Amino acid sequence: MKSYPIAAPDIGDLEARYVLEAIESGWISSIGKYVTKFEEGFAEFCGGAHGVSMTNGTDALRIALRTMGIGAGDEVIVPALSFIAVQAAVVDSGATPVMVDVDEDFWCLNPKLVAEAIGPKTKAIIAVHSYGHPADMDGLREAVGDRKIHILEDAAESHGAKYKGKMVGSLADAACFSFYGNKLLTTGEGGIILTDNANLAERARFLRDHAMDKNRRYFHPEVGFNCRLTNVQAAIGCAQIERSEELIGGKNRLLDLYKRRFADFSFIKLNPAATWAQPVNWLTCAVLEPQFADLRDPLCAALKEKGVDTRPFFVPAYEMPPYAEYKVIHYADSLEDTVSSRISKRGFNLPTLIGMSEDDVAYIAEAVSSSFEAVADDATHSRSSR
Repeated sequence: MKSYPIAAPDIGDLEARYVLEAIESGWISSIGKYVTKFEEGFAEFCGGAHGVSMTNGTDALRIALRTMGIGAGDEVIVPALSFIAVQAAVVDSGATPVMVDVDEDFWCLNPKLVAEAIGPKTKAIIAVHSYGHPADMDGLREAVGDRKIHILEDAAESHGAKYKGKMVGSLADAACFSFYGNKLLTTGEGGIILTDNANLAERARFLRDHAMDKNRRYFHPEVGFNCRLTNVQAAIGCAQIERSEELIGGKNRLLDLYKRRFADFSFIKLNPAATWAQPVNWLTCAVLEPQFADLRDPLCAALKEKGVDTRPFFVPAYEMPPYAEYKVIHYADSLEDTVSSRISKRGFNLPTLIGMSEDDVAYIAEAVSSSFEAVADDATHSRSSR
């Protein structure tokens, strides 16, 4: 039986050559030519001025918030539906997350709700470009108006995506990326902060290295972090940047194949795309129509039996104990009926491997179709026998 995992890094000869060069240089920790090359190269790729590499995307968020002066007594607006690192970084900073329901069509922050969520304590908004689709940045800026509120992009899932023709990562005061192994571009683990603000970039470099005084070694005037990317990881990242067109294009080509195979499936929809956006296919997303929400888990279990791995969408943060106390801004009658909750319960990801062929996608599409028919029939028989 064929087996299809959700994702796997695409590492080739170029990555191996750069890693070997880094090892042979003797610089395998956080100093070496590849760290600087990676920071400059990724900033240029996104159209930003400064790049400050980090150990991971979560640390990038934590330090970006710190550089913006976010702390106790402040509120930060975040999407209710995202990977939990967003909410965790805000809580870790000492600030209070204010969760806002996402847009029905594109699963990013709803600007109208953001406008309602802004209050006297609001100091920042984290705009997550969810599942490869850019957030409505103009809508968020309109919601902010002339108030002094930072906008921070979380582009961990969206390397290479564009908003109105401009790269994500260059659309706000700062942007944070992750380079985890399943991301469009990877360093294994890793992250980066991009910004056009030289002072913010300099402070981020200071904080990531234990807040060591650059003029007095081993003197630390404030509490800092240890969030430095290694030269070996950066070497992988440099190769990935050089291969970015191939890697991102390969994922996008795969989504096109999926969409052609799923075109006649009335029970499911794949990744959305706004007219003003050029999203990227981080992970192929499938969302069941509302009447089939209860079939998501049995469908995924059936696909597993056929060698097709899946993973559920993120769970809204307010459904988890550490975040249940925080405010949620939404239009629904209850939290159970928010867009975030409904999309979360109906959505799952399909295998998104660059090396997959058209025949592979055809196999997965047939597996989805036949498995859905089987679990739908089981559900109908179960209801009729009660």
